[in-house]
Amino acid sequence: KLRRLATGFEWAEGPVWFADSGCLLFSDIPGDRIWRWHDTGGLVEPLEGRQTSIFRYPANFANGHTRDRQGRLISCEHGARRVTRTEYDGSITVLADSYRGKRLNSPNDVVVKSDGSIWFTDPHYGIMSDYEGHRAEEELSCNVYRIDSSSGRIDAVATDFACPNGLAFSPDERRLYVSETGRFGDPDADCHIRVFDVIDDHALGGSAIFHRIDTGVSDGLRLDSEGNLWSSAGDGVHCIAADGSLLGKILVPETVSNLCFGGRARQQLFITATTSVYAIKVNRRGAQCP
Repeated sequence: KLRRLATGFEWAEGPVWFADSGCLLFSDIPGDRIWRWHDTGGLVEPLEGRQTSIFRYPANFANGHTRDRQGRLISCEHGARRVTRTEYDGSITVLADSYRGKRLNSPNDVVVKSDGSIWFTDPHYGIMSDYEGHRAEEELSCNVYRIDSSSGRIDAVATDFACPNGLAFSPDERRLYVSETGRFGDPDADCHIRVFDVIDDHALGGSAIFHRIDTGVSDGLRLDSEGNLWSSAGDGVHCIAADGSLLGKILVPETVSNLCFGGRARQQLFITATTSVYAIKVNRRGAQCP
């Protein structure tokens, strides 16, 4: 059964599970807040909406989140056009806000590889208007970037996207999946999910179109432990096999933006969808990575 955990948001995004504190963090981008939902042992239905609290406000119009290998929160901030890390004491460290002397556009989604490197997408959605950030001119093309865990060096690893969006590694980290959601306002945008070979742990090559969502676009992505890709879509969540074939759908009454696995044994799928956050228990486990 699909359960609605909380509602009343403008555009919910970027869920990340904190097993050590039993909570889910997620963004309401236009609301400029990061919210926290607490797991209270299954008392969801009678307490709908009452288990949420504000984790951070203002939040620089934060979008996607993940955790690094030390459990710290990594966030993409539209408003400040940067990727940040929240330290154990609550202070904020800026990991990336420019590339070759030019400001990033609006970092959107982020993943952390097992070697500690941070990979993120940088489309222009957060600077196209004041709705999810601040209107500004683009200084860079919309790329996928990698931050080296040792040196902090930032490299553009994919530069041929119109607008890259969600991204996720396969369980063995040999492949990287990236959503292409097209330029803002382009009615002819070719939206799809691409897959790349990961070369020597730090570069990408051998890309191909992996799958096209049949309803809406693919935004957020996650993998389960068997290598199936779970993608947001206009009608819910689509589960896609490693060969690119559609296995099935979880229908959601709102447009889904993103998702993540969490809960006990990583078998609960948390879903951010327009104004609400949902959850459903599934018969697969999320890949054991941030």
